[in-house]
Amino acid sequence: MGILVIILLALLLPYLLVPLYRVVNPVSTLMVWRWAHGMRVERTFVPIGRMAPALPSTVIAAEDGRYCRHRGIDWDEIRERIEDVDDIGEARGVSTITQQTAKNLFLWPGRSFVRKALELPLALWMDLILPKWRVLEIYLNIAEWGPSGQFGAEAASRYAFSKSARSLSPREAALLAAVLPNPRRRSARQPGPAVRRLATIYEARGIAQAALAGCIRPAALRASLDQALARGPAPQNNRPGGGASAPL
Repeated sequence: MGILVIILLALLLPYLLVPLYRVVNPVSTLMVWRWAHGMRVERTFVPIGRMAPALPSTVIAAEDGRYCRHRGIDWDEIRERIEDVDDIGEARGVSTITQQTAKNLFLWPGRSFVRKALELPLALWMDLILPKWRVLEIYLNIAEWGPSGQFGAEAASRYAFSKSARSLSPREAALLAAVLPNPRRRSARQPGPAVRRLATIYEARGIAQAALAGCIRPAALRASLDQALARGPAPQNNRPGGGASAPL
């Protein structure tokens, strides 16, 4: 009986923690594991409004193009994958940003039906409780992004480009997005041909995605951007090479 109670509490704990993550900045299970083993963890939490606008939209374009439209799970993508591969075992590889955030916060890496069965309801719960921008903000701050304990966009940006995440160019944001699936084998700091090719694709997608990614802006940032648009465009830089950057 005692073991059953412990198991039930372990299963319920993530659901109790998610509402706290509206205001509390969490850490991932992998960070905790590294700390427990005396390994290095480098992470500085950065609000999404203080990141270069290209980074959130490019990560969406690379990882989860329908992020602003689905409710935590992209059922359309799962259905398309099943139809393409004719094997539900292959379809389990489909994972939205919300699912990846749930996995990073509460579960373990690797593929298994058990982990996926725990991940799906957690993703639905997170999408119900947390704003879209907050889920993405958490994801961008807990994702493993480097080969030696770099977690989150700020640590990734400083490791790869020696600059803050706020100062990333669209190309640099695309290079970071290209290494997300496997930051121990891919590098934005010294990108190989495959990473550079992916970055080119993701950069173009990120620019196109920016106009459709309104869900990733906190309300306060949205309001300030709306006020700026109402005031009209900023003066253009007419010097060679000048120009305004695209808004998020």
